[in-house]
Amino acid sequence: MSVTAIIMAALVIGVVGIIVGFLLVTAGEKFKVEVDEKEVAIRAELPGNNCGGCGFPGCDGLAAAIAKGEAPVNQCPVGGAPVAEKISAILGVEMTATEKQVAFVKCAGDCDAAQEKCNYFGIKDCRTAAVVPGRGTKKCTHGCMGFGSCVKACQFDAIHVVNGVAKVDRSKCVGCGACTKVCPNGLICLIPDSSVYVVQCSSQEKGKAVKEACSAGCLGCTACVKQCEHEAITMNGNVAVIDQSKCVKCGKCAEKCPAKVIRMREL
Repeated sequence: MSVTAIIMAALVIGVVGIIVGFLLVTAGEKFKVEVDEKEVAIRAELPGNNCGGCGFPGCDGLAAAIAKGEAPVNQCPVGGAPVAEKISAILGVEMTATEKQVAFVKCAGDCDAAQEKCNYFGIKDCRTAAVVPGRGTKKCTHGCMGFGSCVKACQFDAIHVVNGVAKVDRSKCVGCGACTKVCPNGLICLIPDSSVYVVQCSSQEKGKAVKEACSAGCLGCTACVKQCEHEAITMNGNVAVIDQSKCVKCGKCAEKCPAKVIRMREL
């Protein structure tokens, strides 16, 4: 092979390399994805549980929303105040303090209080039992079935079935809301951690029908509504509901409740 041929081959390869490099640079500029440095920094501070408790599709979705100003810095229920403070520093904004929310089970119908009507031999899952005629073993079809769908949904070991009814460990609960979404009876809600008096019943039955099914049921008598001086208690059908934003924690409703369904929360 002549020297001229070698030089020509080298030149061709060099020209092709330059053209390919130019095309790659042009394509990179045209199709590059802009990266928001603040979004990346925020994502690094989020815990990475991807629980969905923030209302966004995982931590990536929340990081993008916070960076765009579409979500507050304290939107992550798992990270809480410590993570919110770090995100506030990244964005250079002042964090607004919000109270921690925790899950609460609106049922006290455990094995001692609730009457049973049958034996259940199906899959131990509340959502499955809910579609079976009779909805579980208890006479009260509004209460906790005790099969633990909420337990399986919780990533933080904060809820367990004790004596036939779900109970929340407030010290472990981060308020992600995963348990609230899987309960077929809608028994679990989020309330301020400072809440003192609660109504542990969701039955829509009244009087005698309630007591025939569960000794811990609300009678729907409205005595608590009449007793409250702050309009913090209303009736949702036949069961009392406390508006925690209005409750002054005086305890008069609990004293007046003949069924003792309104009680102080367990620590």
